[in-house]
Amino acid sequence: MVHKNPDALVSTDWLEKHIEAPDVRIVDASTFLPNVDRDAKQEYNDCHIPGAVYFDINDIADSETDLPHMLPEAEKFSARVRKLGLGDGCRIVVYDSNGGYLAACRVWWMFRVFGHSDVAVLDGGLPKWLAENRPVTDQPSTPKERHFSARKNNMMVRSLDQILNHLDSAKEQIVDTRSRERFLGTAPEPRSGSRSGHIPGSTSLPFNELMKPDENWIFKSGDDIKSTIMDAGIDLNKPVVASCGSGVTACVMAFAMFMIGYENVSVYDGSWSEWGMRDDTPVEC
Repeated sequence: MVHKNPDALVSTDWLEKHIEAPDVRIVDASTFLPNVDRDAKQEYNDCHIPGAVYFDINDIADSETDLPHMLPEAEKFSARVRKLGLGDGCRIVVYDSNGGYLAACRVWWMFRVFGHSDVAVLDGGLPKWLAENRPVTDQPSTPKERHFSARKNNMMVRSLDQILNHLDSAKEQIVDTRSRERFLGTAPEPRSGSRSGHIPGSTSLPFNELMKPDENWIFKSGDDIKSTIMDAGIDLNKPVVASCGSGVTACVMAFAMFMIGYENVSVYDGSWSEWGMRDDTPVEC
């Protein structure tokens, strides 16, 4: 089985061949967990794919909440991406320094939430690109501002209240993409003050099981992705809500399911950063 939405994933070979195409825009979405001592913006300044602009998910976010990188309003998203030269008529290719699994899928999802469907993830991201000795630069990109029409699709997003309302009905399957140890509460959370465990009734499917970590973090084939999802006990005939630590790797689940043709997937934006920090939300271990 090939991916049913193959255009959502591009290879390093494809990108190098189209790197100067007038309709292609490249985005570096690198970010790191708060317990990792790395500076994503500085790493971008030191080394990025030629022409790439830096998309900071912590800046292009809702500044009215203390939750990390929550979706901004459509007006803010539109204003920020216009200045990055990202807009109508562009084919946007997103990568990150982790191979695509930490923020590239999040940015892919954000563009789709706001109505831009011509967006893809670079398979293997910057690690694969560098391993293949493809061109990089430290020269800043100077994009021309481009119009972006933002139309938010609320069906792709779930709030805490919506999750609480669905706990008893089980109309939607909640899939937790954190590590199995974090799901079971046997490993500490990276954010101080967070409880351990998972949302009651949720299913564990760590995001890395959808990828090939021994091959520069490229995604599995369509058949293998589908088998992995089904083996986890997920019913492909029912809607899925993906959750994780802070709404980032949940988007890997949304992306993988989109590639094999299942688009009835939403993301719990607050994820465990919201659920686990409260004292009025139920937790299982």
